[in-house]
Amino acid sequence: VTAWLQVSPSQSGQQGGALGSAYNIHVNGVLHCRVRYSELLGLHEQVRGKEYGNNVVPNFPPKKIFTLTPAEVEQRREQLEKYMQAVRQDPVLGASELFNSFLRKAQQETQQIPTEEVQLDVSLSNGQKVTVKILTSDQTEEVLEAVAAKLDLPDELVGYFSLFLVRETPDGGCTFMRKLQEFELPYVSVTSLHNPEFHIVLRKSYWDSAYDSDVMDNRVGLNLLYAQTVSDIERGWILVNKDHHRQLKSLQEKGSKKEFIRLAQTLKYFGYIKFDPCITDFPEKGCHVIVSAGNNELNFHVKLPNEQVKEGSFKVTRMRCWRVTSSVPMANGTGGSCAPGKCEIKLELAFEYLMSKDRLQWVTISSPQAIMMSICLQSMVDELMVKKSGGSIKKMLKKRHNGSLHRSDSQQAVKSPPLLDSPDPSREQVVKLSLTSVTLRGISSSSSSNDISGNDFHGNYAFEGIGDDDL
Repeated sequence: VTAWLQVSPSQSGQQGGALGSAYNIHVNGVLHCRVRYSELLGLHEQVRGKEYGNNVVPNFPPKKIFTLTPAEVEQRREQLEKYMQAVRQDPVLGASELFNSFLRKAQQETQQIPTEEVQLDVSLSNGQKVTVKILTSDQTEEVLEAVAAKLDLPDELVGYFSLFLVRETPDGGCTFMRKLQEFELPYVSVTSLHNPEFHIVLRKSYWDSAYDSDVMDNRVGLNLLYAQTVSDIERGWILVNKDHHRQLKSLQEKGSKKEFIRLAQTLKYFGYIKFDPCITDFPEKGCHVIVSAGNNELNFHVKLPNEQVKEGSFKVTRMRCWRVTSSVPMANGTGGSCAPGKCEIKLELAFEYLMSKDRLQWVTISSPQAIMMSICLQSMVDELMVKKSGGSIKKMLKKRHNGSLHRSDSQQAVKSPPLLDSPDPSREQVVKLSLTSVTLRGISSSSSSNDISGNDFHGNYAFEGIGDDDL
């Protein structure tokens, strides 16, 4: 999933006519923009007028002549939310400049930030700040290129890195909120939060450490990767024993950055992203867990009710599918609306895992970072599928950087698995579910309001059927 989009009625548009009704669009629970129904209708007509091959444009809520009743407003909200998610989920429509430029323009107008030249600080992994001169209307790719130019990072390496929205924690750590997307303006996204804890960080955007060699061949790339490795060690993301610590310190003193990285590559959790403590239902309900993503897996450090701590990993190639769902607390039995600027939501990442031959089991993680976890899983699948189809990681990163990576690039000659059964219906019903799309490529699902079943699953194209001997 690239972003969780939710649509809610805007207070400023509730009294208008049908075509004048305004709606808030939230990204991961934070207000992104405010648009009118007529503007969304205009976008739909433009999208429908384009030729997108076999891709079918979703149905759009019909126009109404008279003022909508409260029930009709809620019905239209749900329909618009489904529409926005369906377009965003489609690998062609969701990546179209038409769709993304609409959201960028709406974001700038909603936040009332005029187009002008500004300075934006982008942090490196070691805390150093790179200040770039940009326009407030510059999109994510343009800001990334400005940072690369300031650092003298070659064009061919820009696609190996991404910009992330990060929140500093009181203990000096950081929480990765999401990777900045092509439909948003980084300056507007970070300044509209009005919170100094949030900032933008440059970090590598690939998982296979074999590609570190491409980056390390360049001086700037080497320095960026070295800074990230040192930072990950200092914050405890990479496990280091006393002997390794002594060797690493010696290499640092010598200025042997490549050798430092090579040694770090042999250590546990190199290249992983570590998430904040959260809750899982595996191996039993209500367990506290620390999840890390890397090496084509989700790693669990689980604290059991008896205080015993266990570690285990779930390989992405054994996840048949996954989904992200969200619950919105109901107010006086109605629900469905968000407070201005932010929605109080509960996010869950659930994946169906091949525990043994012919035995699949759902594992659920409840975490505010569920979408970021899903982004990590999807990018792992992208890399695996490109390699499986004989493609080039360099070409994939270049296409991703240019916003043109489509399903055909990561799924050539790979047969799609069948649609999956719904999750266990015995799970507790959440109060209210908002439509949540999961991924652009390979794996996706959606859940409509008050429906826990998630009846639109697609399989993991990197899923591998295995036997007991492989477990």
